[in-house]
Amino acid sequence: MKLAQLFKLAQHAQAEITKIQEDLQFEQIEAQSGGGMVKVKFNGRQEMLSLEIDPEVIKEGDVELLCDLVVAAVNEGIRKSSELAQQKIKEATSGIDISGLI
Repeated sequence: MKLAQLFKLAQHAQAEITKIQEDLQFEQIEAQSGGGMVKVKFNGRQEMLSLEIDPEVIKEGDVELLCDLVVAAVNEGIRKSSELAQQKIKEATSGIDISGLI
């Protein structure tokens, strides 16, 4: 493969990745903890969109439990969102792992 062809291929891949990164803002995932007592929604860019807390958790007055549930749900949301982004990029790059390059 000639250098010019390789450069053109790299430019095309970069354009595809840029489009995917833009589109990820419209993808949504949901994560939860405590059997659904705390729910979060994230977009594909690891931005949290919403947080729902079951009123029963608040009534119990266990602040430490509530904090643990929020942290667990947020961490799960970030993990799922990151996996979604990696999957979309992997699909666009025909399965080539370029995660260290972006």
